[in-house]
Amino acid sequence: MREFNFSAGPAVLPLEVLEQVRDELLDWDGSGASVMEVSHRGAEFMRVAEEAESDLRTLLGIPADYEVLFMQGGASAQFALVPMNLTAAQAPVDYIDSGYWSKKAVAEARRYCRVRMAASSDGTRVPAPSELDLDPRASYVHYTPNETIGGVEFPYVPATGSVPLIADMSSSILSQPIDVSRFGLIYAGAQKNLGPAGLTLVIVRKALLGRARPETPSVFDYQRVAEEKSLLNTPPTFAWYVAALVLKWLKGLGGLAAVAARNRAKADALYGALDASALFKTRIAPEARSRMNVVFSTGTPETDSAFIEAAAHEGLNHLKGHRAVGGMRASLYNAMPLEGVQALVEFMREFERKCA
Repeated sequence: MREFNFSAGPAVLPLEVLEQVRDELLDWDGSGASVMEVSHRGAEFMRVAEEAESDLRTLLGIPADYEVLFMQGGASAQFALVPMNLTAAQAPVDYIDSGYWSKKAVAEARRYCRVRMAASSDGTRVPAPSELDLDPRASYVHYTPNETIGGVEFPYVPATGSVPLIADMSSSILSQPIDVSRFGLIYAGAQKNLGPAGLTLVIVRKALLGRARPETPSVFDYQRVAEEKSLLNTPPTFAWYVAALVLKWLKGLGGLAAVAARNRAKADALYGALDASALFKTRIAPEARSRMNVVFSTGTPETDSAFIEAAAHEGLNHLKGHRAVGGMRASLYNAMPLEGVQALVEFMREFERKCA
């Protein structure tokens, strides 16, 4: 039996997908070669790419007036590529600061445009809708729906009127249904809910294409990438192939409404245990608690370390919190089974009994 992997990313993948990858590794689709060894422009791989986009569009209900791009560089590259593709030099943009990754996005954007802070929070909650100070003249509004390090998640989608809304959904993409039409652009690193590291998803409204600055490298120009069906240069074919398998796995679960119910059950079980505990606590406001990344602690670094070490001996791995916040973090992405959360909750209760 595999141990339970609570890593924040690269994260757990569905067992069924890993088994299929293993079985096909040396002879993919009867080709006599690994998927890593075939041409990205060949008919066989083109079928993988087309099916991946089709399945993604079905799962998310992506409208026809949006392009789907499979890119490289991770979400951190998109911190720069969004302003390079969507703004003129030093054009004003609005950013909502909700934690570690939104701050990273702000710092990078400031290299390319004039950033205006539309709202910020203290890391235990997200800004309320009434706190958003949005400029109707902004080129776009950027936010991070889920902060993996701080463990906060927006319970709402900001209303930005005619200003395009940009979202870094690296840790929440495909975890629940969303209305794509409310966004100008969505981007996400694959390594949490979609597949292995190396692939980056971009969903962009077609009307926003063609705005890249002249100095934007061709391989990072959204319009050029769209025109070439994400094959402008050699893509990360193996990561794309695995992502295609994950998308079929998600469809097999019954779609994103069913996935959302699974994820809610996992989060409710863990937060319920935290709320009932005298030892383990979370400082995140109830209305902003992340479904994907549950952060908690015992209150002392020594006890936290003892818990993390003891949990690992029980097959509950990668629970150490990010160095910026300490404590523990349990990431409950799509592929984490409910049984893993139940095992963690039971171990927390046993650890607390021994500490009493």
